[in-house]
Amino acid sequence: MSENNHTSQESSDSLWHRNVFVLWFGVFMTGIALSEVMPFLSLYIDTLGNFNKNQLTFYSGAVFAITFLVTAFVSPLWGKLADRKGRKLMLLRAALGMAIILFLMGFVTNVWQLFALRALQGAMGGFVSNSNALIATQTPKQHAGRALGILVTGMTAGNLLGPLFGGILATVFDYRMSFHITGAILLLVFFLTLFLVKEDPQPKISHIAESSTRKLWQQVPNKQFIIGLFITTMFVQMVNTSINPVVSLFVRELTNNAGNTTFIAGVVAAMPGIATVLVAPSFGRIGDRVGTERMIKIGFMIAVIAFIPTAFVTSITILMVLRFIVGISDATMMPAVQTLLSRHTPTAMTSRIFSYNQSFQAIGSVLGPMLGALVASIYDYRGIFIFSAIIIIINAILFNFNTRNLKS
Repeated sequence: MSENNHTSQESSDSLWHRNVFVLWFGVFMTGIALSEVMPFLSLYIDTLGNFNKNQLTFYSGAVFAITFLVTAFVSPLWGKLADRKGRKLMLLRAALGMAIILFLMGFVTNVWQLFALRALQGAMGGFVSNSNALIATQTPKQHAGRALGILVTGMTAGNLLGPLFGGILATVFDYRMSFHITGAILLLVFFLTLFLVKEDPQPKISHIAESSTRKLWQQVPNKQFIIGLFITTMFVQMVNTSINPVVSLFVRELTNNAGNTTFIAGVVAAMPGIATVLVAPSFGRIGDRVGTERMIKIGFMIAVIAFIPTAFVTSITILMVLRFIVGISDATMMPAVQTLLSRHTPTAMTSRIFSYNQSFQAIGSVLGPMLGALVASIYDYRGIFIFSAIIIIINAILFNFNTRNLKS
């Protein structure tokens, strides 16, 4: 009998490891699909019509932001359906939907077709949130934290390295083929999820999810602090995405329209991600020693120091260095916010609090590109970096007030 138990334990361990491995690749490619267009989106739009500079800036911001705007509204609906029908079914829907939509983006003939497909991309979302939910419910409790931590690195790495991936694809092939290749990879994610991901039915989850959110929220001791962290996340994401729609146009301006603009823009857009991946683990350990709140404040200072000089750069190399420093600031702030959220939230509500934080992050992804495009149309591209510095300063003031209020 002990041998049977041992075999069952090994099978269970193998199952959750396999789920994590497959879904890590899935959320990584989802992040890639969302962010790979940064280096060439505006350049692709430029091939779809005859636009002046302000029109191109506006369309770039709108096409980039619509995906996140639709996601913010649709995600709760998919979440409710997942509780009733199962998370794996929602994963399959999201993967297949994104695969088809990304593939079709390579065939558009005008900017409104691209806008509509980007909106549908947002509507087909939910792969990341349902991956988190499936791993949280299908992984042994003693391994759940580790498994979710691994999953988070997949989405983060995809989001941050996507611009480099997209820049390389567009340089080696072309803009349209980049969408076709990404669509094909997402189709692979669909089949991997279909055949390798296992979900055991959990009938009680639906009842808990539908009935207890309001009661659990009443048990949160520092509601204002939690909401303040949501706002911190939103502002950080606004700053991170404000340059996204016009990064290739700014690079083209700095390089005097050099032939390898797309690749250079991909490297520039990826620099914050590279920095975050490199330094985040070390900063996490430092935060444990010096204090999580202090790390966030240090991140604010680093961001302001990076953004203001960026408004005056004349060299691509200096731009890359400053964008790398922005990634260092992200590495101090984003993991620290997650740590504070988990520390000040009842265990039974942790996953929901994280999902709300993702909603605020999506709102930041909408507001950032739109405000960035607006600022660029009024003050040129360089104005975006001064705007970003101002947002960070406001964020720092609000965070200081929030934490001071907490201590009192």
